[in-house]
Amino acid sequence: MEWIRTKLDKLREPFNQGKKYEKFAPAINAFDTLLFTPNHTTSKGAHVRDAVDLKRVMITVVLALIPVLLFSMWNIGYQYLSQIQAEVGFWEAFGHGALKLMPMVAVSYIVGLSIEFAFAIYRGHEINEGYLVTGLLIPMIMPIDIPLWMVAVSVVFAVLIGKEAFGGTGMNILNPALTARAFAFFAYPTFMSGNTVWVSNAAEVDGVSGETILGTLAAGEQVQYSTMDMFLGVIPGSASETSAALILLGALLLIFTKVGSWRIMLSSVIGASVMGLIFNALPSMGLEGNELTNFPWYEHLLVGGLAFGIVYMATDPVSGAQTTRGKWVYGFLIGFFSVMIRVFNPAYPEGVMLAILLMNVFAPTIDHYVIQGSIKRRNKRKSPEGINPQVNTAV
Repeated sequence: MEWIRTKLDKLREPFNQGKKYEKFAPAINAFDTLLFTPNHTTSKGAHVRDAVDLKRVMITVVLALIPVLLFSMWNIGYQYLSQIQAEVGFWEAFGHGALKLMPMVAVSYIVGLSIEFAFAIYRGHEINEGYLVTGLLIPMIMPIDIPLWMVAVSVVFAVLIGKEAFGGTGMNILNPALTARAFAFFAYPTFMSGNTVWVSNAAEVDGVSGETILGTLAAGEQVQYSTMDMFLGVIPGSASETSAALILLGALLLIFTKVGSWRIMLSSVIGASVMGLIFNALPSMGLEGNELTNFPWYEHLLVGGLAFGIVYMATDPVSGAQTTRGKWVYGFLIGFFSVMIRVFNPAYPEGVMLAILLMNVFAPTIDHYVIQGSIKRRNKRKSPEGINPQVNTAV
């Protein structure tokens, strides 16, 4: 590591303060801090002795995404090849999926990081690390056959309008990855919905079906997949959202490292389960249901982007609720509205996207009322020592 440190220091010399390329220092510093913990120290105020910075947090989320990403490469190939040939080899399926997905990942990172670097140099501040996760999430939640130029345009919109317009990482009010997907959904609807976009080459090869489970239910037909298929993720869907098993593994890593909020995850599952149970109870109340309302509540948790959205996007610490009670309310409503939207309006089967974006907008309001409620309760408790009850501490 000392050899690498020496080489990096030599490489940085022209970018140091007062040197020829000082203006471009944020770009070289980004590569430096990717390998080494920043060596600057605080000179006043609180001194935090912790090697965990924003970049390390983001890398932890990327690590939690890797198993899902690798599985999705195999599943992308399997969903296509299993419909055109009798036997499908592991590496054959994995290779097909990798050739489809990795260009999307490359475009997302190249376009997004270019914008991030340009803004950092223009504003004269260090590179924000938030795009390490966003750049991977965007292609993972897109249909596999979406044109690469549409991915690029969606990334530009997400970074410029959904993030930089608010001041960059830590200032955005909407999840950038979902902002990209929402833009693509409404700008290019024929490439983001229907029965031919969820399986590779389904629109080009006769006999290949791209119907998802939610699409089948919305059409009033019964699902042919087992609950175990849904849990493992051997089903059609967006590039990397199908495997609830590996998403659960990623959730455990995020919870163990305290990067993701278990309160938001658990309350989202509870909210989705409650809404699913309500729909399942309609026949017992004498109300006529359909395939979506009769779909078992626990299977609602396994299909579509619900699990992926709950674990990797609802827990976004920037756009989500910040207070402890607020996280419970925020998560519950995300799960509740996700199932409600997908059942009431089959045109939006991925209700989790709209539910999370909606709650992103209301997250500050939820926190506001949680804090005001705490202040009111504290003001009612008058101290016997005569301390002014109007003096409050933060929640």
